[in-house]
Amino acid sequence: MRLLIIAAASLAVVSCASLSLEDLEFHAWKLKFAKSYSSPEEEAHRKNIWLSTRLRVLAHNILADQGIKTYRMGMNQFSDMDGQEYRQAVGLGEFVLTNKTKSTAQEDVMMTSRGEGGTKLPDSMDYRSCVTQVKKQGQCGSSWAFSATGALESHTCLKYARLPSLSEQQLVDCSGSYGNKGCDGGSERKAYTYIIGAGGIESDLYYPYEAKTSLCRFNSDYIAALCLGFVSLPPGDELALQATVAHVGPVSVAIDAEHDSFRHYLTGVYYEPQCRNLTAALGMLVVGYGTDGGKDYWLLKNNWGVTWGNQGYMKMSRNQNNHCGIASYGSYPLV
Repeated sequence: MRLLIIAAASLAVVSCASLSLEDLEFHAWKLKFAKSYSSPEEEAHRKNIWLSTRLRVLAHNILADQGIKTYRMGMNQFSDMDGQEYRQAVGLGEFVLTNKTKSTAQEDVMMTSRGEGGTKLPDSMDYRSCVTQVKKQGQCGSSWAFSATGALESHTCLKYARLPSLSEQQLVDCSGSYGNKGCDGGSERKAYTYIIGAGGIESDLYYPYEAKTSLCRFNSDYIAALCLGFVSLPPGDELALQATVAHVGPVSVAIDAEHDSFRHYLTGVYYEPQCRNLTAALGMLVVGYGTDGGKDYWLLKNNWGVTWGNQGYMKMSRNQNNHCGIASYGSYPLV
């Protein structure tokens, strides 16, 4: 029996010795992200995409190590997908972009937050103590719902010193008559309008997330937060966005997340020369801002779980001509 064990161990060592570093890394990556494939052919296809991604990530990080790039990239749950599959997996392009949805508050509510008249804005802000844990939207175009609940959770926390975890699924299922399309798209402003009309939104404890559009089953007995209105920020105005974050709280935004550099972002201050500031696709939440190594940034909370970015967060370039549309579509709820 002992000889059998030694032989098996020896065979395992020989087998491992015949594997390349890439083989071992790919196997470890599959285990980490619970990846499995339907056939050897499918696995070979996915591995080829993964290897190509790995080369791009390594090449980028060499530039980052030399100070040529301001951020690092990493392998994550999207590394075996091509560009189209990635866009479909996270619902890119599902954020309904319109600046025609007017604020339900008076314009001076927002303008008082600008820090004008000589008032200096703080150098940095960080509201992560008043946001829920990073959530995961899955393969459903619902970033608009997570952006809306994230802002409402934070503003409820700031005003009432309690932090509810709100139901994105309620917004996905129930706000269709307000112009949202469940997993096929929507906007946080239409979500706020729905919450006002419904009289509140449930906790995700009682209305949990399913990553698919289902029949509405809203129960007013389990309302966890109210929305009294919302404020839309001036499109493209980063000063207004900074002042609002500094004096009011987190802000829902929508950004261009099309690029390979974005999907594999890891750490550092993100700057993508190909980013567009007039086309946004992904709903996120600005939870702060600051400066890192002389680079101004916005601190953003994403909805792709803690395996993306820096534990689910990213630093986006600030004061770079509305980079990636960060200030093109900002709003926040009134509670």
